[in-house]
Amino acid sequence: MVTTDNKLGVAVIGAGYWGPNLARNFRASADWELRAVCDLDLDRARSVAGDGVAVTRSLDEVLARPDIDAVAIATPARTHQAMALPALEAGKHVVVEKPLADSLANATRMVRTARERGLVLMADHTYCYTPAVLKIRDLIADGSLGDILFVDSVRINLGLIQPDVDVFWDLAPHDLSILDFILPGGLRPEGVAAHGADPLGAGRPCVGYLTLPFGNGALAHVHVNWLSPTKIRQMVIGGTRRTLVWDDLNPQQPLSVYDRGVDLADQPSTAADRRDSTISYRLGDTWAPALPHREALGQMATEFAACIRDGRASRTDGESGLRVLSVLEAAARSLRTDGALTRLEPDQPSVPVPPIVSSRKVSAA
Repeated sequence: MVTTDNKLGVAVIGAGYWGPNLARNFRASADWELRAVCDLDLDRARSVAGDGVAVTRSLDEVLARPDIDAVAIATPARTHQAMALPALEAGKHVVVEKPLADSLANATRMVRTARERGLVLMADHTYCYTPAVLKIRDLIADGSLGDILFVDSVRINLGLIQPDVDVFWDLAPHDLSILDFILPGGLRPEGVAAHGADPLGAGRPCVGYLTLPFGNGALAHVHVNWLSPTKIRQMVIGGTRRTLVWDDLNPQQPLSVYDRGVDLADQPSTAADRRDSTISYRLGDTWAPALPHREALGQMATEFAACIRDGRASRTDGESGLRVLSVLEAAARSLRTDGALTRLEPDQPSVPVPPIVSSRKVSAA
């Protein structure tokens, strides 16, 4: 049983691209003590660990240590289950880099094991801990935008073509996890239509588009691209009251809220007659919410510790990871059927929830 009087011990598994960021934030946290870094490349592990932190190639050695309460896994997705299951079986809490696993089936085993053992399994959906995304969730929850009508997300850049995954599995988990976090009821579309292109002959889609229809006519669209010479990170969320634009590359004004839109006045009761409805344009003010400056990974580390100590699920728990993987797998099936709308697997977590357009209050985690 962990007490709040002592720091929690954590080990980072994987010292490649993301591991150093995790290690740095755990070292800086008042809740954590970084006690080990595990990587097959010991020199790389040493460069990440710093003074006084053990380095090892052996996961078993890490899991055998009683002073390590949790592990943070930052290895390729195909290895996540092989790392996470032994950690959970050894009684360690686990946070896993996105996506939660390389398949819905493997992630489901991870979630089930964590639940059976009463352990925290958390997906490192880092964007969900940024001040911008937290503010977006609050604005949707308190009804500032009204009922959500559409979401248009663009994540494109001249990026590294991954050797083992396509552009959907590489980039779209960011956008999907954000949608899961900010929308009432989470990421539960009626289906997925995916279109991808491989103009370079890389053997996997390098450009992709996801269309996600939700209830009551709401629609989300996600554009991901490894080949764009310009980098764009933007999300537009349109509601019945206001529209929000999030530009993640604009540090001065990342969020803008527009009190502008289109209203249909005196709508006829039948769809056939709505073509003749009177259209009015609403032109109101634009404002930029003030945001605090703090690193998202630091907030993720704080949340991870709080969940362990309080015995609660995290904002980005294993169920969230399953919902993201459900969409990714449906997208893969859609690609094989030339972009046909594809339903999600029935073993997706099925908790009755309101439709996306509901603007009910979401309590802060």
